[in-house]
Amino acid sequence: MGIVVPIVITPGCGEGASEMHDFVVNVQDRVLSVVRNVIRQNAITADVHPESRLVDIGLSSMGMVELMLKIEAEFDLILPQLEITPENFQSVKAMERMILNQLGPGSG
Repeated sequence: MGIVVPIVITPGCGEGASEMHDFVVNVQDRVLSVVRNVIRQNAITADVHPESRLVDIGLSSMGMVELMLKIEAEFDLILPQLEITPENFQSVKAMERMILNQLGPGSG
């Protein structure tokens, strides 16, 4: 028998990890920018962070529809009906996860 050497692959390490990190940061920055623009257009003054709940800062249901349309335009995608849920639009972080799932592996 030969020698068995375990190989441990650690997420976030190795080639491409930096590119993926930059891609995720770029997505978050773009989502934050869109959210801040929609909030400003709806005359809401609030400091938005990735974990901020958008309903809690005063974004109405019409504002949420506007946000969804602007997110689709920003990322040049059409969200499947099943993805258009309150959970996916509750925060910047939730939208970021949804967009990354839509763009799929190897995007960027």
